[in-house]
Amino acid sequence: MKRETATVLARVAVAVRAPGVWMWWTGLVAAALGALVPVSLVGTRIGLLAGAALLPLAAVAAFVLRRGRYRELAGGAVRAGRRDLLQDRAVTVRAWRRRRRWWLLAGAVAALVSSLLAPAAGGLLLAGAGAGLWAKAVWLGSLERRNETLLWFRADRAGRGPVGTAVDGYRTTGIAAGDAGPGGGRRKAVPAAPAPVAPTPPPRPKGAAGPSRRRPGRPGAGVVGGRKPAQGGAGKTRETGSSGRAGAVEAAGT
Repeated sequence: MKRETATVLARVAVAVRAPGVWMWWTGLVAAALGALVPVSLVGTRIGLLAGAALLPLAAVAAFVLRRGRYRELAGGAVRAGRRDLLQDRAVTVRAWRRRRRWWLLAGAVAALVSSLLAPAAGGLLLAGAGAGLWAKAVWLGSLERRNETLLWFRADRAGRGPVGTAVDGYRTTGIAAGDAGPGGGRRKAVPAAPAPVAPTPPPRPKGAAGPSRRRPGRPGAGVVGGRKPAQGGAGKTRETGSSGRAGAVEAAGT
């Protein structure tokens, strides 16, 4: 019997969302700094108009690119094994940034340098590509919600992303697995329900008598100690008992 080997799995949506978020914010910062450049080849106005036109085009291109490959791998996904290890969301993001740190730096520098030609155009182009990748992560989240499964791939084959040539298939888990929700975002923590508190009795006013601790009487009116008192002969009974005791004393003295 072949023994199942343990593998580390990373979320597909997290690997798509991580570059999208970075490119979005880096592009916006580069565009803001580029708009402050006093001298450029085409001027600030033309640069901003060009950037405004490039942003939606880059977003659509990044969203549509290789969607068929994602569908193909998601359609042939198999269930994750018991020995598979699920990688945390933060670990996946750090690993992606570490492998592409020089490309990230080169992209930010290129967006800033392009401001000498067309201010803010390069930054808005980069931001548009990031918005398209973020939209693709949201689209993957809708697939995961529809199938009620999360998509994973082997973390050691993430060199060119979750649809690279080294990735030969996806694996699936339940919708509640891992620390990232559908789409790769942080899973929202559900607050714990507060423990029920017993109601406190109202304060007793001063001078009021406390609750009686006397045991309730047994059913039956006029019952004392569980016995009914003699009716109409109680005095005679006591007298008979007294005379009987007196006679016994006299007999003893005699």
